[in-house]
Amino acid sequence: MKRIGLAIIIILGITAFSPRSLTWVAIGDSITYLNEHKNETGNRVAKGYLTRVVEKLPNLHYINQGHNGWTSGGIAENFDKLGVVKADIYTVFLGTNDWWGGRPLGSLSDYENNTGNQTVNGSFRIIMDKIRGLNPAAKIILITPMQRGDFVYIGDMRNNAYGSYREKNGQWLSRFADAILQIGKKEGIPVIDLYNWSGMTVKNIVKFKRLKDPQTGLYKNFVYPDYVNVPFNPETDEYPYPVEAIDMTYDGLHPSDKGNAIIAKMLVKVLRK
Repeated sequence: MKRIGLAIIIILGITAFSPRSLTWVAIGDSITYLNEHKNETGNRVAKGYLTRVVEKLPNLHYINQGHNGWTSGGIAENFDKLGVVKADIYTVFLGTNDWWGGRPLGSLSDYENNTGNQTVNGSFRIIMDKIRGLNPAAKIILITPMQRGDFVYIGDMRNNAYGSYREKNGQWLSRFADAILQIGKKEGIPVIDLYNWSGMTVKNIVKFKRLKDPQTGLYKNFVYPDYVNVPFNPETDEYPYPVEAIDMTYDGLHPSDKGNAIIAKMLVKVLRK
């Protein structure tokens, strides 16, 4: 009887001190989406950041609400149709497509005054309100966009975009990161600042970009910033990022295994709290 009683006490003790299971909804764009669609990376990515996080925090169960190519405006407009469920934790990782799409950033007052979905600040207010409508007690973590180089989609080279070293529609990507930091400060919630503190920069987004040298017509590996003004023709040129060009990203925009590991490490540090 004593042994049975001791066993029961041990089991109860283990149960009492086991971390409870938590649900995490990851809201984002293609960087989040690709966690479940590694084939769309040309199988250049083995593990996305979501998978890497739950490997470190096994009491977490994630739901991927990443939507390929979407902006914060698209998420805000369609939030109720996306099937976002009540959860313990939400991460919001958006902004890079807003920048490239030329959406007006607006100002913090758009967020504070809930002015609507015409600006990025307004879109974030809608998303935050929708999350709190699902669970007022949920923990929310914001993630700023990463810096980006020249993106060339591995599945269709006609889908390409220049990097954050240049303005788009008169706006710098860094301002979008700053806006998300301001929202986090106002709300008193954590912000994972990938733009400034991840170590992922335009210089190491890729090791090089392979392009035809305008002087010789031969392919040459151009490092940043030398590749910025070298023309690229998606109709005739080879894919500019061979496997050996992979660094923090595999295509100038989307994180490689190395980049995803950095995102996961920064996120795990916040989630453990």
